[in-house]
Amino acid sequence: MMHSTNFRDHNPADAANILAGLGLALSPWFLEFTTVTAAAWNAWIVGAAIALIALAALVSYHRAEEWVNGLLGLWAVIAPWVLGFSELRTAMGAHVVLGLVVVIVAAALLWSDNHRPHSTA
Repeated sequence: MMHSTNFRDHNPADAANILAGLGLALSPWFLEFTTVTAAAWNAWIVGAAIALIALAALVSYHRAEEWVNGLLGLWAVIAPWVLGFSELRTAMGAHVVLGLVVVIVAAALLWSDNHRPHSTA
């Protein structure tokens, strides 16, 4: 079921996910790990995907966007160990911190949707 709600209710949260996604996508350059292929490509792809999905949620919110971003955030958190770059503290830190931000925001939005009174209008 596609659940649509007023986009203004989610503006700050989706903006936070846009910033987290952009932060992750830009982190290989700012934190100088572009030469670590797995870490850099994962940051670029996952970060861009998170930002684009959150941007789409600003235009027309659907719960599926939060589920996808939550899963992408979870992937960002575990990727350093799965892809083998956990020893690189800057890359691991960016993935874990920004991934957790995305997971928390997505979970909060999903929780708030489940606990919001439904309109009778």
